[in-house]
Amino acid sequence: MIDKTVSLSEAAALTPAGSTLALGGMTLYRRPLAFTRALLHENPAARELTLLCFTAGIESDLLVGAGRVRGVRSCYFGLEAFGLAPMFTQAAADGAIEIIEESEASIAFGIRAALADVGFMPSRAWLGTGLPRLRPDVKTIRDPYSDDELMAFPAIHCDVAVIHALRADRAGNAVIGGNPGMDPELALLAETTLITTEELVEKLEKADIPAPAVQAVALAPHGALPTSCHPLYPLDGDAILDYIQRCKAGEFEQYLREMFTT
Repeated sequence: MIDKTVSLSEAAALTPAGSTLALGGMTLYRRPLAFTRALLHENPAARELTLLCFTAGIESDLLVGAGRVRGVRSCYFGLEAFGLAPMFTQAAADGAIEIIEESEASIAFGIRAALADVGFMPSRAWLGTGLPRLRPDVKTIRDPYSDDELMAFPAIHCDVAVIHALRADRAGNAVIGGNPGMDPELALLAETTLITTEELVEKLEKADIPAPAVQAVALAPHGALPTSCHPLYPLDGDAILDYIQRCKAGEFEQYLREMFTT
């Protein structure tokens, strides 16, 4: 067994400038917040990032607010019942970041194309909608068998994926629980997959993400807070509300400084 354990600082250093960075989890569940904080504090060179998330939340909002993000591709960016993601909403309104219009289908088919090592994946999704006008790179093709018109969703590639796990072993096998989202696919998609984990065990008999897909594992107890990590702990609603209020009060930079000192 190859020992792939690293510190959070070492894990954060594996994200170079200009990367496409995929952050695992869903909405306010199992988001890699410990990694996000380490990236902001320990890797100042990690800028001009493109965030790839099936759903983006507070972990992504921190990166946008800190000026680390060039573009976002996600079918949702928000804080669920708590409302809008404040720093993303401001950056989008100001035109400070590129927003690549996505839907569940376009992300799923783009990832499937990359995993199949082809340039695109055909689908009937988006036909008859206005979405292709927002994405001129998504083209129409003719099915060579039926002659039906189809959308050709281009492959989506990823440099680094970070997935928070309930537990993992030193080789990189990881258990992520009953709501995997797209994390297993992201782990296979990325050139470098990093696991942060609540618990590090010597061996796992069964894993949701297999070791061959993983390059590094970092121990991060409570590493998803203030989002939840069911069944280990719930989300911290007070902390999320405090974040929103601080952002609305223009105190984001102060919030970051305090985050690094606590």
